[in-house]
Amino acid sequence: MKRLFVTDCEGPISRNDNAFETTAHFVPNGARLFTVISRYDDVLADITKKPGHRAGDTLKLVLPFLKAYDATDEAMHGFSARNLVLIQGARDSLDHVRSMTDAFIVSTSYEHYMKALCLAVNFPFKNVYCTRFRLDKYSINESEKASLKQIAEEIAKLPVFEIPTNVKSLKDLSKEAQNTIQRLDEFFWNRIMHMESGQIYAEVKSVGGIEKAEAMEKISSKLNVRLADIMYVGDSITDEEAFKLLRKSGGLTMSFNGNQYAVRNADIAILSENSVVTAIIADLFIRFGKQSALALAENWSRQTLQESQVSKRLINRLLQLYPSELPKVSRVTNQNMEDLTDESSEFRKRVRGEAIGGLG
Repeated sequence: MKRLFVTDCEGPISRNDNAFETTAHFVPNGARLFTVISRYDDVLADITKKPGHRAGDTLKLVLPFLKAYDATDEAMHGFSARNLVLIQGARDSLDHVRSMTDAFIVSTSYEHYMKALCLAVNFPFKNVYCTRFRLDKYSINESEKASLKQIAEEIAKLPVFEIPTNVKSLKDLSKEAQNTIQRLDEFFWNRIMHMESGQIYAEVKSVGGIEKAEAMEKISSKLNVRLADIMYVGDSITDEEAFKLLRKSGGLTMSFNGNQYAVRNADIAILSENSVVTAIIADLFIRFGKQSALALAENWSRQTLQESQVSKRLINRLLQLYPSELPKVSRVTNQNMEDLTDESSEFRKRVRGEAIGGLG
């Protein structure tokens, strides 16, 4: 029986948040701008559920600002290649999985970044689903550039609000957060949407949320493999819909240094600085199926690993890297979900940094 491996990119494979870093590089105070918009994105995707909005649409919302500050496709690709930072062991893990089965990357990331990453890890770009567009295609005049720059400055001055767990509606947020969201609604849907650059919002389709779930279905259909025989690794809100689809269908979902959105929808949670752990779970899943992978996660220990049928090369590699304490691997249950979410979110920030780790 054929089983497939699918993974998100940023988080499980790389430490980057390329769109955040790209915006910070090309746009003055871009890190702050991106963070405010990312919180807004989480609200639209998870709380108000704005029609047509996808988790990860932050990547689309910032594009007019990148254009206003003269970013180009060539410059974005070059920046991505120069600043690529892989999770330790990522290339070896992908190589191992690809020696066993077909592997795919489904990422919200810009194609500029994904092409650079595929080159670095020798992964076929044809097996990548990502946010594809040509920024050079769009042309805006100097007056619009000035307006967009002014809007970018105003957004960057807005407060970075927090979203408490289990928020159900806007009224559950602070008054400050509600005011910020109202202001952002005005900027994006009453102003930018009616500019020439608003064409970007109509044409660019970010691969986040439901698009990742649709990618799972396309991969399943293309290779004639059941969704139940797909393993998916993710770490954020953009993976939530893919996780839900696979869990409903009997597939395996795994959070790698995930935030609350990933952990609460995962079968297995991993906290690790090295992706060899992902390769170990994938090795077992590909050869023996979901229950074998879950059993290992439930009984994660040196002894269990040494007695398992996982590739001895991978086991030896893991034990060499971690001679005293193994990375944390747990099966997610209703009883441990809250504690795992907190622990994984904090670990995520240590691995990827506070700024990137705190994004949805």
